[in-house]
Amino acid sequence: MPQQLIEKDACDLLDADHVAVKHLFVEYARLAVAGDPAGERQAYAQKICNELTVHAQIEEEIFYPALREVIDAPELLDEAEAEHQEAKDMIAALEGMPAADAGMDDLVAKLAAAIEHHVKEERTQLFPKARSAKGLDLDALGAQLKQRQQELEAEMAA
Repeated sequence: MPQQLIEKDACDLLDADHVAVKHLFVEYARLAVAGDPAGERQAYAQKICNELTVHAQIEEEIFYPALREVIDAPELLDEAEAEHQEAKDMIAALEGMPAADAGMDDLVAKLAAAIEHHVKEERTQLFPKARSAKGLDLDALGAQLKQRQQELEAEMAA
């Protein structure tokens, strides 16, 4: 019997992405400390970049615009988008690095810290506002986010 997929609301879906990328950062750090004997750091760095790129895009295309319509906190959304730009700049720098080295390790650590800060703000400020917003269907929004996420992942894989 196939396992039934449990649909996640928008906040749960985005937070699941947060948890998944946190695990990638932890694994990257473990490899960096171990000396990366199998040469996997570069692949982990690319996976981190891909995951964050898709995540930021679905938030910017779907989640943040929906929140702007129903919550009165434009400064929170402006800050979130500024943090996305900071992450995108670091991602571009990482993707331009030819090999995993100490410089990449430092930049991945800096990116991890920036993402940790961003996630904390989303969890403590944006998600509670989204959950209490009148007229925001988080289940439907979650389905939209998931569909767009799958489209973007398929584009990246092609």
